[in-house]
Amino acid sequence: MKWIGGFGVFLSGLVLCGQGVAETASAAPCEASTAALRACYERPPAQWPSPTIDAGVEYQELGLIPDVAAPAGPKEEKQRALGEQLFFEPKLSGSGQVACVSCHHPDQGFADGRKVSLGHDLQSGTRNSPSLLNTGLRQSWFWDGRAASLAEQAVAPIVNPVEMASSAEIVEQRLNADADYIVRFAEAFGDGPITLERVGAALAAYEETLRSRSSPFERFLKGQRGALSDQAVQGLHLFRTKARCANCHMGPLLSDERFHNIGFTYYGRKYEDLGRYVVTGKPEDVGRFRTPSLRDVAWTAPYLHNGLVPKLRGMLQVYNGGAARSSGSPAQEKDPLFPQTSPLLKPLMLTADEMDALESFLLSLSSRTPGRRSVSTSGH
Repeated sequence: MKWIGGFGVFLSGLVLCGQGVAETASAAPCEASTAALRACYERPPAQWPSPTIDAGVEYQELGLIPDVAAPAGPKEEKQRALGEQLFFEPKLSGSGQVACVSCHHPDQGFADGRKVSLGHDLQSGTRNSPSLLNTGLRQSWFWDGRAASLAEQAVAPIVNPVEMASSAEIVEQRLNADADYIVRFAEAFGDGPITLERVGAALAAYEETLRSRSSPFERFLKGQRGALSDQAVQGLHLFRTKARCANCHMGPLLSDERFHNIGFTYYGRKYEDLGRYVVTGKPEDVGRFRTPSLRDVAWTAPYLHNGLVPKLRGMLQVYNGGAARSSGSPAQEKDPLFPQTSPLLKPLMLTADEMDALESFLLSLSSRTPGRRSVSTSGH
């Protein structure tokens, strides 16, 4: 490990930085003018100005989305094609009227554009449907990380009574009675009956192929320097420095894959959601949710785990104010489960022009603007 200016640069690309590193001399020349800032960010990312990262945060620089891995053979191709068919298949639901695509639509960035999704008999869930774009690159799934594999995530909504309200018995009976599915499953998985486990494996094989199309930021990283406006380049610099976004939104997915409390637990009130705590039982996990990817953020509104923030600018205003915090009632002062907002979130004091620039950069992370059809299921 080589030490530079008080912080360690790891060969793997992870950086352990102290507070305020963006104020080092390396950043000053870049901020001298718009042209100087652009020149700094037109270098390879490893040579960009140092990010503002808090002590203890393992930082990974922003980068390109990996392409879909090449399949090992024809069976994998068969599994992907079968998974795509199942993704649109209402037979997987108890009513025969709901499918995976009901909450993860291609025209909505593989989300659904609602605050919370509607499932069986139009029941409302309690959480916003996250985009499935790039989901094969994640380390855990669902807002609270309760699924350890993509296949596990794919099956969970099928048997959830509020979502698809089905069961292994219903799914297996229906599909094993379908001659076409019998042939397709045999081609994809070999001999044996159709099982819910194989359904999950096929869905996961398809969902692993879902990738964002190349965005302006992606093209900028590939050397098309005109892909980002001067305003967006300024926003990129703010994102990594003064706005402190990179403490949680990092790497190719612009997510640290960790769980944080940004103050929207609604503890003891309407909309209460204990988040990661329900999975781990650890008091410190109350109100923590997985950092969402910012890829295609422009067309996967509304935001937060409960979809209560309808617009991107609204989210920026939340973070500019240091996120939500509650002192609690006197009775809650000694409550071990009373949620604590992450110390990574602090008032930013961004000006209106800086907010505009930051929003411009975030919009550059999207492959299209809302309302225009453009999505890829097989890489860039």
